[in-house]
Amino acid sequence: MEARDYLKEIIIILIAGIIFGLSFAFPDNSLILYSTISFIIIILLNVITKKIIAYNLEADVKTKFWAWHQYGFRKDSHFKKPLPMLWIPLLLSFLTKGLFLWLGILETEITPRTERVSKRHGLYRFSEMSEWHIAWIAVFGIITNLILAIISYVFGFEMFSKLNIYFAFWSLIPLGSLDGNKILFGSKSLWFIMFVISLLFLLWSFVIV
Repeated sequence: MEARDYLKEIIIILIAGIIFGLSFAFPDNSLILYSTISFIIIILLNVITKKIIAYNLEADVKTKFWAWHQYGFRKDSHFKKPLPMLWIPLLLSFLTKGLFLWLGILETEITPRTERVSKRHGLYRFSEMSEWHIAWIAVFGIITNLILAIISYVFGFEMFSKLNIYFAFWSLIPLGSLDGNKILFGSKSLWFIMFVISLLFLLWSFVIV
């Protein structure tokens, strides 16, 4: 990846953090700064983990805004230009007066690196990324957030712990090209296990003071 690609990802992470921060804090403006910084850290660590796992699988990970391509079930029923979905969190937060939090606006693009394409021996007898490997790359991002939730709670950062749990749970939603769909297509059993674990964390977050 080139330097401008990393810069673009950083900008995307910052914008996503701001959007999530505003959505979570609405209508209590006093929480905007805390929630925004928290989400930026949460997303950043999630992305870094996925990049590390992908690197070990000889692949590249790019984070971009989720865009909706189809408006129907037919193959030709698609928009001329993909419709960005980053406005959904702000709209739903406004319509529900902050009662509903939508955290699904980022998607992960995983592509094999040159080293993987040229390799023909050992563990990798194929050049394309398998759905199983793609699923695990996404899963490790979620695991990172759940570990962060535990650590931050132990050290007294209950709100940061909750936000990690919310983001982890949303990362499992099997919608469009979001990470949840990548995990589901890679392994239904893996998705189910992670969903149950994240759901237990979510239920636990309701009792965190």
